[in-house]
Amino acid sequence: MSHAVEARRFVAVGIEAVNNRIADIQSRMIAMQTQQAVATKAAAASSTPSATGSTFATALADAMGSQSAAGTAKSSSLNSKGIPTELAAYGNGKIPSNALAPVGNTGHKLWAPAAESLNRMVADAKAQGVTIGITDSYRSYGEQVDVARRKGLYSQGGLAAKPGTSEHGWGMATDLDLNNKAQAWMRANGEKYGFVENTPREPWHWAYKPAST
Repeated sequence: MSHAVEARRFVAVGIEAVNNRIADIQSRMIAMQTQQAVATKAAAASSTPSATGSTFATALADAMGSQSAAGTAKSSSLNSKGIPTELAAYGNGKIPSNALAPVGNTGHKLWAPAAESLNRMVADAKAQGVTIGITDSYRSYGEQVDVARRKGLYSQGGLAAKPGTSEHGWGMATDLDLNNKAQAWMRANGEKYGFVENTPREPWHWAYKPAST
């Protein structure tokens, strides 16, 4: 056998050995990737609560929340006029949307702690067979001017506060739609949720009074 033929045979054997080695490495890598994917999937499954567990946790939290009606008015830092300092910094009728929260699906909004308490109160009343409706909530300064124009100032026998002084302008008052049963329920329970009836001639007007820190 010539040296040239022998050299070609040696090269061919070497190439085959390299190819076999490459194939072996690729096979090992695929196996490792598969094992890693299986392990990751298993870890994710073990750390994700089951639907049953999640439902139970949610139900438990709801049940605990519904049992804590009394003392739900959250504490806040208040100024000398009893207005939360965070709201006073904005100005009456100038509360930004990110400081307000919706009242159920009514389209009305209040200062977030007041909205949270009102939502809880309405739900608890409903559970007791009492329906509480909402007719008004936060009013911007412009809306206060419009209400004063249409209904007259309270100091002059009308039904509107001077623009810039309304409790509605702080997002801390709501006008409720109440029948006799609901009115009696509110007078017996409203203060437990931080709401007080504080405006003569307006039994529908309920203001939220947070506790002072």
